[in-house]
Amino acid sequence: MGFDAQAMPLVDMANIACGFHASDPLTMARTVELAREHAVEVGAHPGYPDLVGFGRRSIACSPDEAACMLQYQVGALQAIAESRGMRVTYVKPHGALYNDMMRDDRLMRALMAAAKDVCGGLPLMIQATARNDHYRDMAAAVGVELLFEAFADRGYDRDGLLLPRSQAGAVLRDSEAVLEQVRRLAGEGQLLSVDGRPLPLTPDTLCVHGDNEAGIAVLRQIRRVISDA
Repeated sequence: MGFDAQAMPLVDMANIACGFHASDPLTMARTVELAREHAVEVGAHPGYPDLVGFGRRSIACSPDEAACMLQYQVGALQAIAESRGMRVTYVKPHGALYNDMMRDDRLMRALMAAAKDVCGGLPLMIQATARNDHYRDMAAAVGVELLFEAFADRGYDRDGLLLPRSQAGAVLRDSEAVLEQVRRLAGEGQLLSVDGRPLPLTPDTLCVHGDNEAGIAVLRQIRRVISDA
């Protein structure tokens, strides 16, 4: 469905769906093998059990349920990765689960604890925002490492969170718009919200969606901008 084969040689880390919102065991295995071929880190990308909606619809569940769903999916990918000489090195929740986590500290804390307790402890990837220090304090209390990310091809609201995909500008589909967002982040350490508000960010990693052709088309240029910066 996406552009995995084209993207994999150009990325350092691959977020691999684990069957709940997308993928299946054979696709997971083939994707892990593709990552191994290009020396790319394997990250688990767990989501809500929502194949029809691609995990982009919230599902009402308790933090404990969400934590167990995360561990279930990570375990499945870890088994496939280990059988192919790879291992899962981090966890990044997908779609609505990711957005809900960023808006609900109870859910965030539960997913932090779930990541800490699965596969010997794995870093949890979350969105870089003005609240990074708040999340660092939470993570320190739980005992889990965090990875902060920004998005090359997504629009931001005035609070620094991702625009819902139902709103105009939520996905940047123009290659130059994607590149401009990356240039601003790499050169100035900030992005602009949908209403033009500067959003200072200090991410560890930059996300490009594998089903966004505009992002894939400029991946080489994105790497060049980051390297130059």
